[in-house]
Amino acid sequence: MRAVGLITEYNPFHNGHLHHLQQSKELADAEVSVAVMSGNFLQRGEPALCDKWARTEMALAAGVDLVVELPFIFACNSAPHFAKGAVQSLDAIGGMDHFSFGSEVGLLGPLQTCADLLIEKSTEIERQSQKLLRQGENYPTARAKILRAMLPDSAAIEVLDSPNNILGIEYLKALRLTGSDLEALTVQRVGAGYHDLQADGSIASATGIRRMLNDGEEVSSFLPKVVNSTLLSILSGEKVPDQNCFLRILLARILRGAASLQGIYQVEHGLENRLFEVALTATTLEDLIDGIKVRQLTRTRVQRILCQLLNEVEEEVALTLLDQGPLYLHLLGCTKKGEKFLSASRKGRRLPLVGNYSRIHNQLQRFYGRDSECYRLALEQLQLELRASDNYALLQKGFSARRQSDFFEAVRRQQ
Repeated sequence: MRAVGLITEYNPFHNGHLHHLQQSKELADAEVSVAVMSGNFLQRGEPALCDKWARTEMALAAGVDLVVELPFIFACNSAPHFAKGAVQSLDAIGGMDHFSFGSEVGLLGPLQTCADLLIEKSTEIERQSQKLLRQGENYPTARAKILRAMLPDSAAIEVLDSPNNILGIEYLKALRLTGSDLEALTVQRVGAGYHDLQADGSIASATGIRRMLNDGEEVSSFLPKVVNSTLLSILSGEKVPDQNCFLRILLARILRGAASLQGIYQVEHGLENRLFEVALTATTLEDLIDGIKVRQLTRTRVQRILCQLLNEVEEEVALTLLDQGPLYLHLLGCTKKGEKFLSASRKGRRLPLVGNYSRIHNQLQRFYGRDSECYRLALEQLQLELRASDNYALLQKGFSARRQSDFFEAVRRQQ
């Protein structure tokens, strides 16, 4: 079965995503679509609008055939780590020749030029970036400034101004650095831009849709009909994150003392003191984020740091897992066609595929061996995923005493 891979968040699934899905299948001449999707915490360092199970149901209803979770350590991280973990996951599923991503430019050429330059001039770019960081620039701005000076033509320079282009560059880098055989395709983004708060016709950005929902505005015209009822049902209930819950849990963690923050992933030396000082007076989540943010830190970087704190991600563990790559694949949902694809691609699978977590320890032991280092690291990945799921449950307005949801939630099935 010919399949195309997608790297997604679907927060929430909207008409722009449907366009990308349909165009990707057409470009790849694919019967099956396979999405690697962020779990309950996202690349921008935010809890998802609704949990991974609801977002899986929406994706399947809209026509995605298979949804596999991108592990937290990759999902809630910078673009290079996000891209690398997602590409490695697609590769490990097996059975795919292509993967497709959206971009503003809609052409691979200028994106590939930037990706190749970032790899081939990595030492020089990093050296110059560190110099600009010392002068007060944040990392994305510093790197873009250096890259602009190195690029050979204006077409490549222009792609650096758009967020989906930048993520696309990282996907192309990841393909080369991991030695992947996947062939990249790109679909030009249509309608509203990534950060646009205003809609363009029937397409609004996920950011814009979340803003409209927050303001109580109607969003159904921007969502596929098969998705709309599921999303509105979730949002009308109590299983959505609450900023006040998020703030209080974070403050309780930070106020254990600045010294307790040392060793947490992405909390660089000296930042622990700023976190503690700001936490003493912050009364809203915005207060906390704005107080921590300095010129060298982007807002998304601050938000990711707070997610690392919430989930107690130790730096040593994080760096080891990032270096190793995903150690198992968590299946969230599939259609009948997706099930057939999984059966047909079994021989090409490189990692254990896990559904319900109730038997995960036995599955990992069989695959890696009880005394192996990979088994130990797979358990580290597992523990981090469980913490992320439990903490997401605690952020919900009406959280349940029944947590550890990955052990009892069934893989979502769709005809």
